[in-house]
Amino acid sequence: MNPYDTQLQPIAPPSDEEDPWRYGWRYVQRPDAPDGTELERVPLTLEDVLHPEVGDFIVHSDRHETDRMYLTQILRARLEPAERAVVLSDVRVAWDHAELRAHGPDVMVIPGLSQRQDWSTFDVTEEGQRPALIIEITSPETRSNDLTHKVAHYALVGVAQYVIVDDVRRKKPRQLRLIGYKLVGERYQMQPCDANGRLWLDVAQLWIGVRDDHVVCFDAEGNEIGDYLAVVHAAEAAIARADASEARASTAEARAATAEARVTYETQARAAAEAQVQAEAQ
Repeated sequence: MNPYDTQLQPIAPPSDEEDPWRYGWRYVQRPDAPDGTELERVPLTLEDVLHPEVGDFIVHSDRHETDRMYLTQILRARLEPAERAVVLSDVRVAWDHAELRAHGPDVMVIPGLSQRQDWSTFDVTEEGQRPALIIEITSPETRSNDLTHKVAHYALVGVAQYVIVDDVRRKKPRQLRLIGYKLVGERYQMQPCDANGRLWLDVAQLWIGVRDDHVVCFDAEGNEIGDYLAVVHAAEAAIARADASEARASTAEARAATAEARVTYETQARAAAEAQVQAEAQ
């Protein structure tokens, strides 16, 4: 038996008591629509979450998103200014393996690239690079994907290090543990945590650890990199500034267009008036 078999076992349909939308949803064309343009919302399956399509909405908790944002900002600040790697978050990755469909990692670090692009899917074949580190943050409903299938899949495509931030409880409060894998040959070997319960991230040269119900990063000497809430708030502020800048740019463009139209109108009006004066003078 191939230990990295990419075929999923059949997944039982949800029972009447389960929320059919608990994984998320996507919009598809209605087969009975006359022009093929009408869309309907359909629930995602566990396999859809494992191999998402562009545009899928996958349900995550607020704490999951906070951890993802924190890790993304820390890794970007660590790697991107020196152009050592790009850090992508919640972007699909299409592999150079014929038998393996795309995944949607929470965070991935890709060395060999210096600039992030507006990817919705990162194509390994097209870009010529692959993630060296993938971090997944489990959710209670979908953690089996991260703990089993993705371990086999990421080893199969040569991801050098795979780290799982695993919430072992199905209900609040969260109880986190770290699980690490490093690629040795063509297979993963477990990466043990150090005495402080942390894992070393090779490509970023920093530690990832757990404090209470969230993740925290440390430098090589064990110093915490940024205050957890400060980093998250800074990321949120950066997003707000980007939105405001875009809004100002749109407003400025509208004002410029109005001013240009006014100048054109006044020029045409003056020309018409001068022509009329010349005609009357003759």
